[in-house]
Amino acid sequence: MSVLYGIAAATAALLLAAVLAALLRVPALRVGLVDRRQRQRRVPLSGGAAVVLATCLVAGTGDWTGIAPLGDGMGVLLATAAGVAGLGLLADVWRLKTRLPAFGTALAAAFVVPYGDTGPLVGAVAVGWIVLVALGFRALDHADGVAGTVGVVTAFGVAACAAAEVMDGLAVLLSVLAAALTGFLMHNWPPARVALGGCGSLFAGFLLAAAAVIACAGQDAAAGTGVLFALTAVAALDVVLVLVGRRLAGRPLLRGGPDHLAHRLRRLGLTPQGAVVLVGVGAFAGVLVGTLVHAGWTDARAALWVAGGALVLLLGLLRVPTYGPRRHGDELRRQGDGARRHGDGLRRRGDGPRRSGGEAARRLDGGSRRSDAEVRRSGDEPRRSGDEPRRSGDASRRQGVSSVRPPRRSVESPSRAPRRLALSQVSAGLRVRNG
Repeated sequence: MSVLYGIAAATAALLLAAVLAALLRVPALRVGLVDRRQRQRRVPLSGGAAVVLATCLVAGTGDWTGIAPLGDGMGVLLATAAGVAGLGLLADVWRLKTRLPAFGTALAAAFVVPYGDTGPLVGAVAVGWIVLVALGFRALDHADGVAGTVGVVTAFGVAACAAAEVMDGLAVLLSVLAAALTGFLMHNWPPARVALGGCGSLFAGFLLAAAAVIACAGQDAAAGTGVLFALTAVAALDVVLVLVGRRLAGRPLLRGGPDHLAHRLRRLGLTPQGAVVLVGVGAFAGVLVGTLVHAGWTDARAALWVAGGALVLLLGLLRVPTYGPRRHGDELRRQGDGARRHGDGLRRRGDGPRRSGGEAARRLDGGSRRSDAEVRRSGDEPRRSGDEPRRSGDASRRQGVSSVRPPRRSVESPSRAPRRLALSQVSAGLRVRNG
């Protein structure tokens, strides 16, 4: 019955978280509850509220109906985790400093640590560990998909440890949390449409770390410490990486920046999806070792391999520049943009001489045309000046010809000659008669 309820509860939590994440996205955008990520992308911080509501509703319903009771102390654990989530929501709304969420998380952790099994000193260390892991999950939420992926893998690993200790209620609670985070990942996979924010990241980190402490409380101190570290190695590595990196760079420890685990992997040239997959693989490796050590299937010294791998990653990632130019791909892209702009500038500069050359060619062409026209006109002037004597000579020649030419004789037409002869004979006869 409990197995069937676990499957039904996980399915309900997954669907409920996915639906709530989609529904709460628009109100978060309207009230300005967003986080600005790369390229000034606005991501609503409503996914955390969806995960908290889905986990608390499904787990609380099973405990209230008696179908799957959480067991002693699990109600307090769920209530304190919800209180931490409320503190994280206030931090998202009011942009609170990290000190206040850290103090509130430590106060909540003090109520859930089993001091009877750990003792006061180890219990105090456990409180500090819970705070470190919760803040680590909040830091992992700076990149798309990372916190959700690590949370799902860790939740299944801690649930397996709880099942090995016959803590069925705790195992069901963690299974519901893993399902809710999976539904949230449907909207948080890169490029993310929603994010956990302080509300969901502190809730998930606190619940996972506290459950791991409760599940490992009865073990040997050395083995329990190794299991705790292996189960939450990625979150702890991110916190240590950020603190050491800022310390070496001389920056304030609580001042934000692109210096987290996923940011450094992106600077090495990985895509957002590739960075999520690589971090998820690392989390799975650590969780697998921790689960095997907790179940007694391998020696506790296997956790040293996880610690050694984390140390190598820490030293290697500290050498990645974080506060200078962006990752190699962006730098190459900027260099390409600069070269393109430089080429455009050279092209514009080349267009200037080309234009000036064109103007000069036009001017030279126009000048040559003008000079040719002037030469033509200047050539025409001597021709015209040579034509003047020719005209004057022609005029004088005409005048000379007219002076020596004999008078023109009138040539009468043959039709008029007989008539005049007749008239002259008539006039001669009349003079004889009168004479």
